Amino acid sequence: MKPLGRAGLRVGPCAFGGAGIGNLYRAIPDEQADATVATALAAGVRYFDTAPHYGLGLSERRLGAALADVPRDELVLSTKVGRLLVDDPDGADRRDDEGFDVPASVRRVRDYSRDGVLRSLESSMRRLGTDRIDVVFVHDPDDHYDEALRGALPALAELRAQGVIGGFGAGMNQWEMLSAFVEHADPDVLMLAGRYSLLDQSGLALLDTCAARDVSVVAAGVFNSGILARDRPPADAHYNYVRADPALIERANRIADVCERHGCTLPQVAVQFPLAHPAVATVCLGAKSPEQMARNAALFETPVPDELWRDLVKAGLLGADVPVPS
Repeated sequence: MKPLGRAGLRVGPCAFGGAGIGNLYRAIPDEQADATVATALAAGVRYFDTAPHYGLGLSERRLGAALADVPRDELVLSTKVGRLLVDDPDGADRRDDEGFDVPASVRRVRDYSRDGVLRSLESSMRRLGTDRIDVVFVHDPDDHYDEALRGALPALAELRAQGVIGGFGAGMNQWEMLSAFVEHADPDVLMLAGRYSLLDQSGLALLDTCAARDVSVVAAGVFNSGILARDRPPADAHYNYVRADPALIERANRIADVCERHGCTLPQVAVQFPLAHPAVATVCLGAKSPEQMARNAALFETPVPDELWRDLVKAGLLGADVPVPS
């Protein structure tokens, strides 16, 4: 278990990402969502992350229902602010157009103001069926830097000081703005998606800064949109949400060659790699079926041999300055 933020929260290596149970890309029944969360609990997972964005509140509602009988003090819950959900009766006959297979009966309004944060958190707690959120992330403020810095982040700092939330930060697919937030907003937890993985270590400088400033990092997107999610990347693999360049697929296959020589799999190495950095508290993986969740949890069970990391460095597939497990 590692600390998450500065409020005494502790988490295991595997965290549950709630986008899948919000009907990401395709709908799943409530029973499947509930069974997926139950499988996570049975595997020892106690940190669950979600967001209003995921299924227009569906992920939060399902997660709240699935965790209702678990003692609250045994759980770490995080959600996000920045996308306020507003009723939209005119959209009831349409489907959501942002990747989730749900009716568009509510719509997202980007709101990174103090008032927006408070309203969003109140709604999230109602959907989750809880009276507190352990960690709150400002969600994807890429085009809203000033509003987030002046509105959302100070509001969350105030709530942290009051003990209303345990910690706060931002969750993004880029490291540059997160670095600015560390410099100017005193977060204690960040979620970095896709920028610290076997194929992309561009976020290393951010992680080094976080380690020096006692800021925890939740590593997300470690499969880089799927290219690292299988033992071998398929020819039509995706990277950063688009078709992967052939050269990148070839690099992933070279990493897989090293993995196989040491009796490991590419996904196993992908999830364990970020945990070697002292700033990384946990790796967040999404799941939308019990089978997928069980497979995710199993990836952390057998440590990767030290020799594998050394071979990746020798082959030029990892930088010599990148921390590896030892």
